[in-house]
Amino acid sequence: MPKTITATRFKAECLALLDGVAEAGDSLVVTKRGKPVAVVGPVQAPDSLRGSVRFNVSDDDLLMPLPERWDADSP
Repeated sequence: MPKTITATRFKAECLALLDGVAEAGDSLVVTKRGKPVAVVGPVQAPDSLRGSVRFNVSDDDLLMPLPERWDADSP
């Protein structure tokens, strides 16, 4: 269960509390007038993108000449 803290105390100790969340990995529930208003939790590391790209064109296709002639100076 996450630790509960008042907004006033969170404001006064914000940096130290954020360091604690980062180190321990625990979440905080910030309350205002006894009602929860925010949850502060550790950031999850993003998934690796390695292996997620699929190539639909081969290197040979990218390097082959165009089938039509064109002039770079023409409009």
